[in-house]
Amino acid sequence: MTRATVRERESYASLARSHQPSRPALRNLAVAFVVGGAICGAGQLILDYLVARRIPFVQASSMTSTAMVIIGAFLTGIGIYDRLGAFSGMGAALPITGFANSMVSPAIEFKREGFILGVSARMFQIAGPVIVYGSVAAVIVSILRVLVFK
Repeated sequence: MTRATVRERESYASLARSHQPSRPALRNLAVAFVVGGAICGAGQLILDYLVARRIPFVQASSMTSTAMVIIGAFLTGIGIYDRLGAFSGMGAALPITGFANSMVSPAIEFKREGFILGVSARMFQIAGPVIVYGSVAAVIVSILRVLVFK
């Protein structure tokens, strides 16, 4: 590249940065914290309710996770969770309800392509790598546990 081309690119990059709106980092952090905390608080309320009904803690934990995934999927289906995610960012994406959202959103978006090539194939578009790498990590940790703690 010539010097003029490099200068032009640097000049354009500087001009583009000057017109870019600043990100309200403190506001985004606070909103993500509050929304994520509210989602986790809702999960804690469900868990406490189940434990109070004398359901063993391990089963209540599984039931709580299942309930949160169903709630996240339902809210995605009626369009509320996407708006919540746009408002709160990682506050809505990080809890398990965000995982449900990442599964349901592509399925809804591609339902017009049919059940097999649309819903089924696209459902794991975002969540697929999470499932694969989570499964691989679980196998590796299990093998290490067996080898270390005989």
